[in-house]
Amino acid sequence: MKELMSGNEAFARGAWEAGATLGSGYPGTPSTEILEHAAGYGDGLYCEWAPNEKVAFEVAAGAALAGARAFCAMKHVGLNVAADPLMTLSYIGVVGGFAAIVADDPGMHSSQNEQDTRQYARFAKIPLLEPSDAQEAKDFLSLAFDLSERYRCPVLIRSTTRVSHARSLVELGGRRPREFPGFRKDPPSFVPIPAWARRMRVRVEERLAELRALAETTGLNRVEINSPELGIITGGIAYQYVKEVFPEASVLKLGLAHPLSPTLIRNFSGQVGRLLVVEELDDFIEEQVRAMGIICEGRNLVPGLGELSPERLATARERLAGVDGTLVLPMTSAELPPRPPVLCPGCPHRGVFVALGGFRDLVVTGDIGCYSLGVSPPLDRLDVILCMGGGVSLAHGMAKAGERKKIVGMVGDSTFFHSGITGLIDIAVNRSRVVICIVDNRTTAMTGHQDHPGTGRTLMGEKTTAISIEGLVAACGIRRCRIVDPYDLPRLIAAFREDLEAEEPSVIISRAPCVLAEKKPLGPPLRVDPDKCRICGACLKVGCPALEAEEKAPRINPDACAGCAICARMCKFAALGRG
Repeated sequence: MKELMSGNEAFARGAWEAGATLGSGYPGTPSTEILEHAAGYGDGLYCEWAPNEKVAFEVAAGAALAGARAFCAMKHVGLNVAADPLMTLSYIGVVGGFAAIVADDPGMHSSQNEQDTRQYARFAKIPLLEPSDAQEAKDFLSLAFDLSERYRCPVLIRSTTRVSHARSLVELGGRRPREFPGFRKDPPSFVPIPAWARRMRVRVEERLAELRALAETTGLNRVEINSPELGIITGGIAYQYVKEVFPEASVLKLGLAHPLSPTLIRNFSGQVGRLLVVEELDDFIEEQVRAMGIICEGRNLVPGLGELSPERLATARERLAGVDGTLVLPMTSAELPPRPPVLCPGCPHRGVFVALGGFRDLVVTGDIGCYSLGVSPPLDRLDVILCMGGGVSLAHGMAKAGERKKIVGMVGDSTFFHSGITGLIDIAVNRSRVVICIVDNRTTAMTGHQDHPGTGRTLMGEKTTAISIEGLVAACGIRRCRIVDPYDLPRLIAAFREDLEAEEPSVIISRAPCVLAEKKPLGPPLRVDPDKCRICGACLKVGCPALEAEEKAPRINPDACAGCAICARMCKFAALGRG
């Protein structure tokens, strides 16, 4: 039986078929749907959202150390958070199969940077598999568990936006249940104190040599001999582009992207006249091929910035043929007008940015989430974004460096649980006079409304303890904390004014649910009274997409308006009202 599936759906299916017992992760595009679909299988497969990727990795590692098959899922920047346990799990190893599915985002469709997860596999000295479509996504997860158990090590699976979200036919199978042996005490194998860790280190190198030998014969890598004139080494989604743009070329497709087999690559290069490496982002394979003393082309023809595509690869083909091809950038539709990202109509975060807009000489450190959109005009109220939790710690660092301006650090509710708590502890202990604003919309909104520790629901749909943000703030040592309705602009502005003058650190919790998650308007749509409107433009400064600028007077689109009335509070002439 076959079914049309996205790569993320296929990963979930692969985990279920392979007899996985546990999946853990933190939502992040383009990986989010893996756990959402896996949770729907039940039948012995337990799934959860963890507070962050480090916890997710460790939870899955614990299950694998007890003998179960387990996986974790995250986007590329999430592996940065989980890098600490990754490096040591490579030493102590696992008993049951362990796979970490990491989705890279070439082109930064929904990310703050581009990263190539293959580098982490080389860093940790572990195998990495790279599927090129949904069928391989399902199959490779099962193979990753097999490899993990055979070599007693964690295995990385690198996906990308296109593999995760593109759909193709997948051959389905049944679940293969497995016995659970339980944890067996063996401190010399599982406790990396220096005396034992030194022996583990030797085993890591021995394992890497065994994996290189495996790379010569594994079905994960395959040679497709066509024309002897040109050979291409590739893998992942780049393989699909190669087959489209270079149908006549011989191809070495690397499903096992790390470690590489020098013998396999030398044998392949000896069968072709010219060798090209096609890979997305870093010159990971090319660098190693050149280090083997093999002449090849790659980054001189294939761009390493942004997302690869057939159009961009066609330009590389022209250059390979000696034609001065122009670099083709990722395609955009010429038929559609540009649509910059914007906060939704009725978004509670809008009130926070409008309130902050009334303060001069203010630095606002931001964070990763919907509220990142506060940087765009006309709100224009974010000054720097680093990483999840960085909005809290950056504010503290600026204050301690002697920044003369007042400082507000922003963090979302899910992000606060993810990595904002430790920064807030630092602020409390080391006493910086900053204001931290936790924008609590009761969900993980940007990635599709996933639950988090504060919502009182689990990924499996069960009711659970809802962790109190204000309780955590108090436990971190912050004495000055208040909860404010972001639609009550006068009270919100007053709260910021008071706390910015306080002699101690403070937290303002802006609390109102995401209107998209609630699926209902806040009130009846507003309208503009053209007789009262003075066309001053004050209402347009809230940046609401329901407000449309026109020559005579702004117009409110009744189909888009969520009824929050923030625009009405900006109007001095009472020109905006209900009905």
